[in-house]
Parts: sequence; structure tokens; C-alpha cells
Amino acid sequence: MLNRVVLVGRLTKDPDLRYTPNGVPVATFTLAVNRTFSNQQGEREADFINCVVWRKAAENVANYLKKGSLAGVDGRIQTRNYEGQDGKRVYVTEVVADSVQFLEPRSNRESQPSSYGYQNDNPFGGSNQNQQRTPYPTREEDPFANSGQTIDISDDDLPF
Repeated sequence: MLNRVVLVGRLTKDPDLRYTPNGVPVATFTLAVNRTFSNQQGEREADFINCVVWRKAAENVANYLKKGSLAGVDGRIQTRNYEGQDGKRVYVTEVVADSVQFLEPRSNRESQPSSYGYQNDNPFGGSNQNQQRTPYPTREEDPFANSGQTIDISDDDLPF
């Protein structure tokens, strides 16, 4: 069996750090992950995925990440259930993170909340003069963008 999840996205709000009765830290946060395609109006949609991280990693997430931070999560999907206040069974599906990677320096998060494109300053020192970075292509530049026409493809062309 295999249950592995790798996500890259931005936090929708500051992480919530709590402690179990035994003193074990646990942080919860929601990650907004863009879908790889656009809807019919040409807009990118996102999925909002609940994540849980435990122990020292939970404290690090709470101390260093905030709303809008870009993070990578490596973990597994887990489903749990409990009885709600109204007596009904509530099911929750979330990603239990084995590790959380901080994918941008703190200075970038404080100065630029944008979620697309690249920052030209080098957070690790040195010069970026020899490094050429290209922002994501715009809809007009994307050769695979749907122009609103139906796609003619046969079942034989599909890989599954």
C-alpha cells in the first residue's frame, strides 16, 4: 500500500498551534494549492487542503510561517471521525505532514505577497546578474491554453 502526498501552496491563514494534554505540540493550517488548469472563464482555481503537523515541526511552522507563506508539505492522507455537537458523525480528511519545507525567505514573505512570478533578489547573498528567471507564461503566451473550442481527441490517444 502507498499513501504519500506532496503539496506546494500558500497558507490561507496563520497556523494554529495547540498542545495535547501530554504537552505534545500540534499545528494545523490550510494550504491553498493551485490547480494546473484554468476554468471556462480562464481563471485558475485552487484546492484548500487541511494539514496537521506534530512536535518540533509544529512549533517551527507556528513560529516561521504565516498567512500567504509558500510551503511544501510531504506527508500522508488520513481520515478521522468524531461525534459533533448535534450528535451527527463528522468525517475529516487531512494531510498529516511528515515534513514542512519553507519555500521562500522571510524577507520575501514580508515584502511581496504575490503568489506568481519570481523575486529578483537573492536571499542567499551574491548577485543574480547571471541568473535569468522567467515568470509564469500569461494566458496569451500559453500554447496549451483552451481557446474555448472543444478538443477533438479519440479514446486511443488517452494514456489510460
